[in-house]
Amino acid sequence: MSSRPRRLRRCQLSVPGSSEKMMTKAAGLELDHVFLDLEDAVAPDAKAAARGMVVDALNNLDWKPKTLCYRINDVETKYCFEDIIEVVTGAGDKLDTIMLTKAKSAHDIMFVHLLLDQLEKKLGLKKRIGIECLIEEVEGMMNVDEIAASSDRLECLVFGMGDYSASQGMDLRGIGSASSYPPDLWHYPRYRMTIACRANGIDPVDGPYANFGNPEGYRVECGRCKVLGMVGKWAIHPSQVELAQEVFSPTAEAVANARKQKAAYEEAMARGIGAITVDGVMVDVASVRILQNIIDQADLIGMKAPAAKKRPTANKSTKKKSVAKKKPVAKRRAAKTRVAQKTAAKKSSRR
Repeated sequence: MSSRPRRLRRCQLSVPGSSEKMMTKAAGLELDHVFLDLEDAVAPDAKAAARGMVVDALNNLDWKPKTLCYRINDVETKYCFEDIIEVVTGAGDKLDTIMLTKAKSAHDIMFVHLLLDQLEKKLGLKKRIGIECLIEEVEGMMNVDEIAASSDRLECLVFGMGDYSASQGMDLRGIGSASSYPPDLWHYPRYRMTIACRANGIDPVDGPYANFGNPEGYRVECGRCKVLGMVGKWAIHPSQVELAQEVFSPTAEAVANARKQKAAYEEAMARGIGAITVDGVMVDVASVRILQNIIDQADLIGMKAPAAKKRPTANKSTKKKSVAKKKPVAKRRAAKTRVAQKTAAKKSSRR
């Protein structure tokens, strides 16, 4: 399997590609990933104009987000090929990834892959453009394994619960929110997609939570997908960005403990010990794999290990003080010895 770029995806912010105002605001935000949308956020009669607006924004705005992406219409529409050709031709050197919608099979991914191959050769692009893909149709979920393994350009799968719920005929009141179904309604599709991603070395990401006025509900959904192994969640409003990046980041304490436990385990292994206890917690080869995930994420975020504390070295003045403290003890012992000798001498002379 070829190596893919390692990117942070704790939060992916959706921005309408037809709104100059929103794209300008998004450019100034500190976050992992932003995608400019040419699909659902843009009306059919505005899609052609929106492509030019996306090209202009990519080329002329000073982008702070680490990953720049745009979302295209699915391969069954009349818009898809022009979405790719026009934007890549106009701003391909600024792009990191393209996001494909409603993939149903591996063939959908390969369509985008091969078109990018041709465009990159024609345009002489030096940077290879990655692919991200939404799983939001029941056919896509059924074929998620082959989709996840379809292309070495593929970096990420996103669970799009809005269209997915319609595809499955689910009865919902809000996209991404809980329902009357007792357990977590999205547990199976999240779990299923995450396994496919992890087996193929790509990132699993959760889709939108429509009620951006409910930050606690959003935080709960972030926590549910994080525990399954997903690396991030979409934001449809800037107010959700900080929450997502907080939930999907390890705490400084967790990182410090992971580094400490791993270091202790490595020392034990060098002595031929396979399992140890660190601060009351068992650490073995299985738990070290979990610890390494935390450390790898911390390294990608830039959470550096604290510098080791140096032991204070004794200077000359300290040494003199130490010697000075020892002299009175030595004198007392010598004085006791002399007294004992004199006493012994007197006793001997009396005899």
